[in-house]
Amino acid sequence: MIASFSLMLCTAYGSLASNETQILSPDGKIQFKILLQEARLKFAVTLRNKPVIETSPLQMTVDGVDLAEGVEVGRTDRYPVNETYPWRGVHSQAVNQCNGAKISLKHAQNNTAYTLEVRAFNDGLAFRYVIPAGNASERVPDEATGFVLPAGSTVWYHDLNGHYEGMHEKKAIADVQAGEWAAPPLTFKLPGGAGYASITEAALVNFAGMAFQADGKRGFNVVLAHKQPVSYPYKLRYTKEDIERLSKPAAISGTITSPWRVVMIGSDLNTLVNCDIVHNLCPPPDPKLFPKGLNTDWVKPGRAVWKYLDGGQNTFEEMKEFCRLAGELGFEYNVIEGFWRRWSDDQLQELVNYGKERHVGIWLWRHSKELRDPEARRALFKKCHDLGVAGLKIDFFDHEAKEVIDHYQVLLKETAENQLMVNFHGANKPTGEPRTWPNELVREGVKGMEAGKLTARARHDATLPFTRFLAGHADYTPVHFGARRADTSWAHQVATAAVFTAPLLTYAAHPKNILDNPCAPMIKSIPAVWDETIVLPVSEIGEIAAFARRSGDTWFLAIVNGPTAKDIKIPLSFLGPGEYQAIFVRDRKDHSGAVQLENTAAKRKDTITIELRAGGGFIGRFSRK
Repeated sequence: MIASFSLMLCTAYGSLASNETQILSPDGKIQFKILLQEARLKFAVTLRNKPVIETSPLQMTVDGVDLAEGVEVGRTDRYPVNETYPWRGVHSQAVNQCNGAKISLKHAQNNTAYTLEVRAFNDGLAFRYVIPAGNASERVPDEATGFVLPAGSTVWYHDLNGHYEGMHEKKAIADVQAGEWAAPPLTFKLPGGAGYASITEAALVNFAGMAFQADGKRGFNVVLAHKQPVSYPYKLRYTKEDIERLSKPAAISGTITSPWRVVMIGSDLNTLVNCDIVHNLCPPPDPKLFPKGLNTDWVKPGRAVWKYLDGGQNTFEEMKEFCRLAGELGFEYNVIEGFWRRWSDDQLQELVNYGKERHVGIWLWRHSKELRDPEARRALFKKCHDLGVAGLKIDFFDHEAKEVIDHYQVLLKETAENQLMVNFHGANKPTGEPRTWPNELVREGVKGMEAGKLTARARHDATLPFTRFLAGHADYTPVHFGARRADTSWAHQVATAAVFTAPLLTYAAHPKNILDNPCAPMIKSIPAVWDETIVLPVSEIGEIAAFARRSGDTWFLAIVNGPTAKDIKIPLSFLGPGEYQAIFVRDRKDHSGAVQLENTAAKRKDTITIELRAGGGFIGRFSRK
């Protein structure tokens, strides 16, 4: 029996020389290797024996001491994880299956003992540093772990000027210059058709957020927030004193636990989009706050109207009208910007009651800086709870310093205590927060429809599902039929609502303009969450995103085309058995601001031909007969 168990460990984890430790994914296709080279810790990653991350340095410093240099390797404790749990967005059930290892390490000079924890999944890997509390009451960590990409890789990334609201640029890795900045997730295509990968972080708590800086030698190095260039939005909204304070590294008391450094890996884009690693690495919710977990009664995904980008007045009566129109659309929410603060509590209560009569909940905007004072914050949250407000849209974070990350956590906890949902704007990328805090329905951290000067929207929209959205949900506020759609068609716009993952799906278009549009029946039927998602093989980053998504027994086929016109054929093999009633919204050849509607029948054996304009799109709904 002991011999059989030893053989199983060798198969699952590998048997290597004393200066190497190997962790394999459960299916054995992904290999994570920790190496000790001249007393320096390094790592490497392969998929089917082909490099994903070439040999790269691990580097974690505490109070200026590099703990990965001059290190001794101790015992390795192995463990498996195998669970499923409810999820929302890309699919309704997450799978958390991996082989884990805790590698004991000691810095030879100062005897600091710490752990490098690693988990290998079938679709990627993750690692983090855990440094127990020492004699000092506070210590200052920093990190410069590197990720060296294989020669011939193609990478997509944006800089930090707009925080997480940027346009991804496509580059050959050889053309990436030293000093360039990149916001996670950093997505890249491996050479020779070996697959795709994307690097980000998970479980960002009690630590500064990370970005990357290129070294000009195919490497991207972790840089924590205090060393990152300050974004334009932060300079715009905060003081020089704030900037100076956040430019200093943050001290941490007690155990130092870094966020997980995550590499999502797959042979195709479908694997990346369906990857659960980021939220798998976060703890489950507190049952006292969320007695039914993700399905706790007061946490309800849904669609929302929003008066900001498509006309309307900033008045109490107009917001009542928006509630009425939301009810006519069958939408669940009305998101109201900061002008609500001019109203009395009696007016707010009247609006909440008016919305409830139409099954429409109210969300209210607030500046994050105004919620720094604990008493004022708690008073606002209690008032919103007592009035029956559904949630808060909290804006203008614009930084990933530990101080700001701590503020996110306080807001999530205290809104949960008051049964309020949250939408973070001016925000960083998600790192799995909704698993621990299901009341976070969505966050921005994306260059969305608010970017009125964005002219190359077609390529941007076809890039985002395979870059920013890999980190999690995003409040793009899709669908606009006016000039903001730039180089995209009406069909493209409607398709984004079904391709972009947002459990609070807030539409940019005025609700009356939605109701008056021929696409209204289709829009009314698009859900905010999905049971299943399949990224179809025709998809290519920046060129075309083709998703088949299921809600119950109904399937949607949504296609967002990039800047080049194309004709494609899509097999309907994703459908179940039997016949479906189908409705299609197609591009019009002669006008980007119009659509063709088609009603037909469909079966899984069928193949449909779709003609896509430059910047065009398609969406079809298949309802079982």
